[in-house]
Amino acid sequence: MSVLRIAVVVGCIWVGSVLAAEPTEKVVRIAQLVIDPAQLAAYQTAVKEEIADSVRLEPGVLAIYSVAEKDHPNRLHFFEIYANEAAYKSHIASAHFQKYVNTTKSMIVSRTLIETDPVQLSAQQGQ
Repeated sequence: MSVLRIAVVVGCIWVGSVLAAEPTEKVVRIAQLVIDPAQLAAYQTAVKEEIADSVRLEPGVLAIYSVAEKDHPNRLHFFEIYANEAAYKSHIASAHFQKYVNTTKSMIVSRTLIETDPVQLSAQQGQ
């Protein structure tokens, strides 16, 4: 068997194991933040940079979604999925996350963190 064929087979097995992993291994975090309306544009710039860096640089960051309420754009909700507890701990210790924390701490009026237990995590492949 060629090296390329072996690499493809191993890659397929690895991808299959990642997709079939039990959701209980994953860490899912929900955060609700209220941002000072006067600093909302600066906050959005900082959080967009942090999220982009997190998913680009950290393989254990599987997804981070941030949405704002239509009638209250300074109320943001975050849904974050990490491969496991080690990936989450690595994320909050990362340089880009620490930069975000230091940059935005005066912009955040309130923060609620919600601990969760994943029940079912489903997504379309490639989306």
